[in-house]
Amino acid sequence: MQAKKQYTDEFKKEAIHLLETSGKKVGEIERELGMTHGLLRKWQKRFQVNSVSDELQLSEMEQVKAELRRTKRELDITRMERDILKKTVGIFSKDQRL
Repeated sequence: MQAKKQYTDEFKKEAIHLLETSGKKVGEIERELGMTHGLLRKWQKRFQVNSVSDELQLSEMEQVKAELRRTKRELDITRMERDILKKTVGIFSKDQRL
């Protein structure tokens, strides 16, 4: 079984830049760089290069998706805490009636 190949952010940034500036097709660039089919297209959708700092960062859509995941997790935790508090109030209310 082949190990998963890890690419650096610098490599990803250069590959995306090459795709945007070279005029070559995605498949051609992937073959030249020894990448699997479709990987460069995924990177293009997922990442963008910050024009000011020239750093690789998540695209706006990926940032929104990450924020949505974080918000959903926070909502789940809040609901669990609320349910625990309801049960606790119910338990202590029963004890006072006895």
